Parts: sequence; C-alpha cells; structure tokens
Amino acid sequence: MPEDGGHDYLIAPDPRAARLTRRVTGTDHTGAETEISVVEERPLTIFLNSQEIVTAMTIGDYPEYLAVGFLRNQGMLLDDDVITGVEYDDDLEVVVVRTERQTVYEEKVKKKTRTSGCAVGTVFGDMMEGLDQVVLPQLEVKTSALYALAHKINTTPSLYLEAGAIHGTVLCQGDQPLVYMEDVGRHNAVDKIAGWMFLEGVGVSDKMLYTTGRLTSEMVIKTALMGIPVLASRSGFTAWGVEIARQVGLTCIGRMRGKRFVCLSGEDRLLRDIDPDAIPEESKKHRRKSAE
Repeated sequence: MPEDGGHDYLIAPDPRAARLTRRVTGTDHTGAETEISVVEERPLTIFLNSQEIVTAMTIGDYPEYLAVGFLRNQGMLLDDDVITGVEYDDDLEVVVVRTERQTVYEEKVKKKTRTSGCAVGTVFGDMMEGLDQVVLPQLEVKTSALYALAHKINTTPSLYLEAGAIHGTVLCQGDQPLVYMEDVGRHNAVDKIAGWMFLEGVGVSDKMLYTTGRLTSEMVIKTALMGIPVLASRSGFTAWGVEIARQVGLTCIGRMRGKRFVCLSGEDRLLRDIDPDAIPEESKKHRRKSAE
C-alpha cells in the first residue's frame, strides 16, 4: 500500500501506479517545454451474467469493485443476491459479474439518463426509483471529525494532487478515512466504494462519504440509496441535490475548505464541538489544485 501521510487506509490511492497516468510533453505559457502527468482513460464493459449492461470510461483500477458497485447502485444487484463470480479480462477490458439469480434487465437498459458527472455517467431506469422507501440513520456528525477528515484526505498522496483532472471519493467512519477511490467521473469513484462495501459486507449506518466533486442530484441519490447518512464535499451544491437530501434526511455538507463549510441539510445532526478559529487555513497547494 502506498505511503499515505501517516493515515491508515484500507485502500488508498497509488499515484505511482504506472498504468494510471502517463508523462506528456508540451509547452507552458512562456513557450518553454514542460512535462506533466496526465490521467489515463480506458473503456470497461460491464456484463451482468450474459447481458451486456454498459461501457464506462475509467482510469482502470479496481474494475471488479467498479462493476459490482455500478450494478448495485443501478438496482440490478439486490441486497440478497449471491455473487458466484466476478471475472475481469484485462485484454478485452471486460468485467462479468455472475449471480445465482437469473437476471434480465432488457427493459431497464432501454431507459437511460445521462448524468451531469464528468466523463458523463449513465443511469438506467427511473433515477428516483426506491428513494421514497429510504430511511437513513440519524447519525450525529462532530465538526471536529469533519475538520480532521478534510486534513487527512487533503494531505494524502493521490492522483488528484499528482495530475488533477480526476475526482476522489472517500468512505469514512468518525474521523478516520477508510477507503479512498479516484476516477475520471465521481460516479465511478462512488461505485467502486459501493462495490467494495457489497463484496466485503460492510455496514453503512455509521459511515460518511467525502468527495471532491459537486453535490449533484446523482451524488445525493447514490449516497442515499447506499444507505449512507452523511455526504460531504470540497465543492458546491446543485439545487435539486439539496432538495433531495432534505427529502430523504441526508446530512449534506459542502464547500469544505480549511475552517469553512456550509451545511444545507441535516444541521440538527451537526455537533459543533470545536472552535473554527482553532483550525488553520488550507494550504495554497490544496487551494490551487481544487481550482483546476
């Protein structure tokens, strides 16, 4: 596992992984030659049993988690489904997820919604399907934990800090980040976490998602359907995202920079246990990266 600034992760980014980035030479604003790291993109086709479901653009790490998480978040894998195999072919860039239950989703895949995510995401069927049945745990969130998480995550070596042009999503518990996934689309990063949780049988009632991306309707819906009660971000909100968060009782916190944040849903579940003036301002390095 890569060095992570002293923070213990179950899974952490590896910015040194050769196949995730490449060095590209160009010229800078002065005309001088420069070489930078850029993020790779590659297709990954996901099958559920014998049915081809989707081809996603991804950086290529953790394809099995991405496939399982995508199917789970699309409602194509059920809570009690037994997965008999997850087979990845690197040459064909294909993942096949096999289940004991016979699955047929011909009608569902005919209805697609292109989401607002980077590396445009796809949602099949009704985006709001099942949302009216969601009952989220009323998890209390300490602001001291929010500040600690932001500092730990923002100082973790990552592709985001190495190359930019990528989103990160982190599964957290209390003030501890557990699983840090990155991808060209924030929906992919969330799906990787969903896949890991499903395959590992991890509970959700005391968990939080932290993301570098916008808190859109898609992100709020994915988080709520996963049963996770808190969603936080470095970035801002969309109006529909906030509306849905309030509807389902999801604590939604954005614009987390240094000592600053804004809570637009779930304020009654925030425990303000630390003086913000005791929190240092965010470093210029992280402010610069977040603006890219």
